[in-house]
Amino acid sequence: MTAVTAEEATQGAADGAAADAARAEAFDAAVAADDRIEPRDWMPDAYRASLVRQMAQHAHSEIIGMQPEANWISRAPSLRRKAILMAKVQDEAGHGLYLYSAAETLGTSREELLDKLHAGRQRYSSIFNYPTLTWADVGAIGWLVDGAAITNQVPLCRCSYGPYARAMVRICKEESFHQRQGYELLLALSRGTPAQHEMAQDAVNRWWWPSLMMFGPPDDASAHSAQSMAWKIKRHSNDELRRRFVDICVPQAEALGLTLPDPDIRWNEELGQHDYGAIDWTEFQEVLKGNGPCNEERLAQRRRAHEEGAWVRDAAAAYADRHAERPGTSGAAAEPVEATA
Repeated sequence: MTAVTAEEATQGAADGAAADAARAEAFDAAVAADDRIEPRDWMPDAYRASLVRQMAQHAHSEIIGMQPEANWISRAPSLRRKAILMAKVQDEAGHGLYLYSAAETLGTSREELLDKLHAGRQRYSSIFNYPTLTWADVGAIGWLVDGAAITNQVPLCRCSYGPYARAMVRICKEESFHQRQGYELLLALSRGTPAQHEMAQDAVNRWWWPSLMMFGPPDDASAHSAQSMAWKIKRHSNDELRRRFVDICVPQAEALGLTLPDPDIRWNEELGQHDYGAIDWTEFQEVLKGNGPCNEERLAQRRRAHEEGAWVRDAAAAYADRHAERPGTSGAAAEPVEATA
């Protein structure tokens, strides 16, 4: 075996560094040109890690977010409302599937992401750690929580990473239906009896501030926002999106006949947008730390559901293994199994 000389080793290292620099330059040029980065493209490790973190948190939020509303399926006041709510909860499960699948294109597995969620090493949106106390909360979640999600997620349809951007197109279309359903539910309650109107107002009072917190901490306290925007994973800052959401909600609340629980909301002529009151970021941090009203309940239910679904995953894996290869196919994919009654 021929020994590598010091000169050859030095030259090899220099060639490797030059190749890495060329790949980094090509990546930066693609991002600057608004080209999509695809799974087989070279990307910086930090870019990959940032995407996994964001998509995992997004996926976790979708499946944890099924819980607050699923709690009301059996108690919905009519068959129509029950069908709407069941369809919405099913949509959220599908959104989680799209996002976990997108994250898997970066070399991480769904099992690994779920293990981190269940162990408390990855987060989901703080909004889902609040309880749904009345039927009106289902409407407030649709109008405010899904409305905030749409405001935040529509720009992600132009995310620099292709699989994430494409997943968001369908998710945003479905979220727009969820927002409309919530708005319609609150409108019906607001125009109902005085007790129904009061219930709708109470729900808005409780969900307004947590909905504003959904956009994340202020820009000057956000650890990841600036770099994500530089890579065009995100297109707008947290505060910019939050202010846009307030602008959307003010006229909608007026049409609903409901009051946003912030006496400091004012139109700012200079900015052409609304100002709003101070957010209690101490509450936000406490919820993130696991001290919210339902943190333990939400995660315990998620772990329980995962454990109870183990037999389904095992059966699906066994079926796939059994039919992955048949005698005489030389490794070719198995033909579809004909369904039997």
